[in-house]
Amino acid sequence: MLLNVQNLRVTYRTPGQRPVEAVRGVSFRVDAGESLGIVGESGCGKSSLAKALIGLQPPSAGTLLFEGQDIRRLAPAAFRHYRRVVQMVFQDAVGSLNPRMTVRQTLSEVLRVHDMVPAGRVPARIGELLDFVGLPSTVLDAYPREISGGQCQRVSFARCLALEPRLIIADEPVSALDVSVQARILNLVRTLQKELNLAVVLISHDLAVVRNICDRVAVMYAGEFVECGAAADVLDAPQHAYTRALLDAVPDVGRGLAARRQVGSC
Repeated sequence: MLLNVQNLRVTYRTPGQRPVEAVRGVSFRVDAGESLGIVGESGCGKSSLAKALIGLQPPSAGTLLFEGQDIRRLAPAAFRHYRRVVQMVFQDAVGSLNPRMTVRQTLSEVLRVHDMVPAGRVPARIGELLDFVGLPSTVLDAYPREISGGQCQRVSFARCLALEPRLIIADEPVSALDVSVQARILNLVRTLQKELNLAVVLISHDLAVVRNICDRVAVMYAGEFVECGAAADVLDAPQHAYTRALLDAVPDVGRGLAARRQVGSC
């Protein structure tokens, strides 16, 4: 088992105000090479959970084991290794990149700081990473504002891959992208998972995206998992009322077009 989370809680505390418990006793596991989708409406605690997994938000309770080790008890050197092999792709691809650094500088910095390859191998390794995520070398000297959102997201994936991760946590990685770009990014995720045996935790409110990518699905509501199981079981035969409500809320484009044709709408 790669990742084992038990009774994880995340609480935000502000002086003079009542504590807000964003994640309330969540438990799940992720095996090597597996993909887990976490779905739910905005504000249900998905991003708070992602930040706790990556170490950006300390949990208020519970255990988080990675390869059997409790990350909250790791020595600094071991925690640094954890932060290398568990990477995150953020929803705001442009905002997650340093606006003052070119693509070349961004990837070079990651390789240099973590001593991933000898200095003389850095240019070649950058070329390999661009090839893997399907970016041309012409983007190397561009700043994030000078390339598209989809290209920025691919740079984010390249930055993650530079560190040879075991697990990628992707928080709404395609929600801000055009549909055609979404398809390319999702294909990239599938390729990474297959060729590198990567585990993926995909956080999304888009059930179609999760169905396309994930082996298992967990449905989150008000900080808790209300249903979890194989993707086909959860999405085709939901057991919880909230899961059924999520599925019922998905627009039926075909049915809508048929209705408009019947009334003669254009």
